[in-house]
Amino acid sequence: MKPETDMIDETRIAVAVQFIRFGFVGVIGFIIDTAAVYGFRQSLGLYGAGLIAYLFAASATWLLNRIWTFRGQGTAPAHRQWALFLATNLVGFVLNRGTYAALVTFVPLAAAQPVIATAAGALAGMFANFSLSRRVVFR
Repeated sequence: MKPETDMIDETRIAVAVQFIRFGFVGVIGFIIDTAAVYGFRQSLGLYGAGLIAYLFAASATWLLNRIWTFRGQGTAPAHRQWALFLATNLVGFVLNRGTYAALVTFVPLAAAQPVIATAAGALAGMFANFSLSRRVVFR
């Protein structure tokens, strides 16, 4: 039997590995998010593009987190887990898109280069999304 401190260290390492994977998946989501904002901003405007881009990025990150970051965790069927992921990550959405909206509204450079607002929003929502994903979606 392992001493309790070894088990705590293993748990911390496992969480750190998950967080790093979650962050890597987040980078991929950021790329999808940014590409979609730039792709849709002419037809939908910056706010509409930001909303659609978030849905694309959130769906892609759910899938990647399901098959890689939290592989084998969570018992819900895929469609329910996806819906739970979107629902629980509304906190992250508010932080993410709130930051995005504030920057494109009040910072001319962010409106001209939405990648700045997208990056700031992604960072603002990342910690809440990781915690909720780990504790609610993929438990």
